[in-house]
Amino acid sequence: MAALAIDVVTFYTARSEAQLAADGAALAAARVIANSGMTSDPTNFTLVANVEILARTVATQVAVHNKVGGRYLIDNGTEITININPSATAGSANPQVTVHISRNDLPTFFARIWGRTQVAVSATATAEAYNPSGLNAAAGDAPPVAPVCVKPWVLPNLDPAGASTIFDPASGAITDPGLLSADLSPPGTRLYSQDPASPPSQWRYYAGDQLSFLAPTQSVPTCTVPLTPYQKSIAGCVQSPIACNSMVNLDSSAYPTRDAETRQAVNCLTHSENDNGDSLDTSGGPSPPFVFVAGDDNPLAPPPGTKLLVSDSVVTVPVYNSTGAVPTSPVQVIGFVQLFLNPDGNGGQPPIPDRIKTKVINLVGCGTNATGQPILGNGASAVAVRLLSP
Repeated sequence: MAALAIDVVTFYTARSEAQLAADGAALAAARVIANSGMTSDPTNFTLVANVEILARTVATQVAVHNKVGGRYLIDNGTEITININPSATAGSANPQVTVHISRNDLPTFFARIWGRTQVAVSATATAEAYNPSGLNAAAGDAPPVAPVCVKPWVLPNLDPAGASTIFDPASGAITDPGLLSADLSPPGTRLYSQDPASPPSQWRYYAGDQLSFLAPTQSVPTCTVPLTPYQKSIAGCVQSPIACNSMVNLDSSAYPTRDAETRQAVNCLTHSENDNGDSLDTSGGPSPPFVFVAGDDNPLAPPPGTKLLVSDSVVTVPVYNSTGAVPTSPVQVIGFVQLFLNPDGNGGQPPIPDRIKTKVINLVGCGTNATGQPILGNGASAVAVRLLSP
C-alpha cells in the first residue's frame, strides 16, 4: 500500500499541474480578448474571428510551456483543446474560453504489479472577458464592473468621433463602436483638462479629487521629476476600485499646472520620457484587434519590438452621466473608456505637448440601470477578466 501511495501522489501532482496549465491558458486567452477591442464591437464578425485565432494561439503557447507528469504538453490536437463560446459568427460582449488539458500516457511505477502501466489525467478551466455594455442592464442581467487603477480623469459622456454620446445613459450600450477605430491624434481631439467652472466638452476631462482617487503610496514608478499626489494617482495605481454606476468626486480647485503635470505623469507611466515607450502595432491598419509592442524603455526589458499582452500605457478612464451644464460633484459613472496613451511611444508630441495623444481600445458601459454586485475581474482592465471554473 505504501508503494501504491507513491503512484497516487504522483498522479495528484500531475493533475494539479494540468489544472495550472488550463487556468493559465484560459486566462491568457481571455486577456487577449479583453485587450483586443472585440467585446466593444461584438457584431464585427471579421474582428471577432481574427481575435479568436489570436486567443487560441496565445492559449496554446501558454499551455505548451507547462509540464504535466514530467514533460511539456504537446500541441497534437488531444492534449490541448480550446473552445471559445460563442463562436466567431455569433458575437458576444462576454465571450468565454474553455481550455481542456489531458495526458493519457502517464506511466505508473508500482501499479504495474497489477497490470496497470499507464493512467490518464485531465483538467478544465473556463475564463471570461466580461463587458456589460452589450447586455441588458434594465433587465438586471448585466452586473457592473469595478476596475482598479482607474485614472483621475472624469470624462463627460460626449463622443469625440462624431456621435452625440459614448454610451446610452440608461442602458450603457455603446453608441458608436467606430470610436475604437477613430484616430484621436489631431490637437483638437487630444485628451486634456477642463476648467472645473466650464461646461463639458468632448475629450476634456474634469480631474477627480483625492477622496475618490487617492494617490498610491507604494509601487509608484521613478520619474525624472518629483510627483505631486495628483501625478502619483496617474503614474501609480489607485487601489480603490471605481464601480460603474457609482458616484465620484471632482476637484473644483484652480490648478493652472494641471496639463503640464498630466503630461509629466503620463510620460513617467508610459516610460516615454525619452520617447522610447511602448507603442501600438499598426502594421495591420489602425483598427482592432490591437497589438502592443514593447519599447526600448519598457522596465521588463523585453527585446524591442516584442508583442505584449499587457502594457503600462493602457489605462482606464471613467465616463460620467453628463448634461450640458457644469457638473456638480459628485457625478455618476456610467462607463469607462480604455485608452492607450502615447500610442507611438513618444511623450509630449508637438504642436501642443501638454495634450495627451490617445487611442481608444475598449468601451465599457453599464448605464444608470446596472444592478448587482460589481465584478472586479483579474487585473486593472475595464473589461473584467475572471476565471469562472473550476
